[in-house]
Amino acid sequence: MEILASRMLVRPADYPKSVSFYRDQIGLAIAREYGAGTVFYAGQSLLEVAGHGEPTAGAAGRAERRDIALWLQVRDVYATQAELAGRGVTVTRPAQEEPWGLHEMHVTDPDGILLIFVEVPPTHPLRRDVRN
Repeated sequence: MEILASRMLVRPADYPKSVSFYRDQIGLAIAREYGAGTVFYAGQSLLEVAGHGEPTAGAAGRAERRDIALWLQVRDVYATQAELAGRGVTVTRPAQEEPWGLHEMHVTDPDGILLIFVEVPPTHPLRRDVRN
């Protein structure tokens, strides 16, 4: 098997509200729109917010979904936190250094999907060649 491309697909309870959240508040650029859906660039991946089909199972009425998370790497998570707060985004967990060395901040989308904004510091093994 050869995987040629991938994307995360969400079916929100309120399509226009979710498109506005990802476009206007989070600031993701639109890759394409197709009438009943919007595909956003999300780093090296794509996020598709589909206005067709049934909402993702269990999405409505949950304060936060822990079974799905979108991991978004940024250059400076603290600057990202200030930028998102300036756009009216509620930060559900402020940026902090984790025991594993990454700096992370949490935001929840309108359907309770967890967005984890991550900064990888220059000294972290993800940024260094750890081969002998």
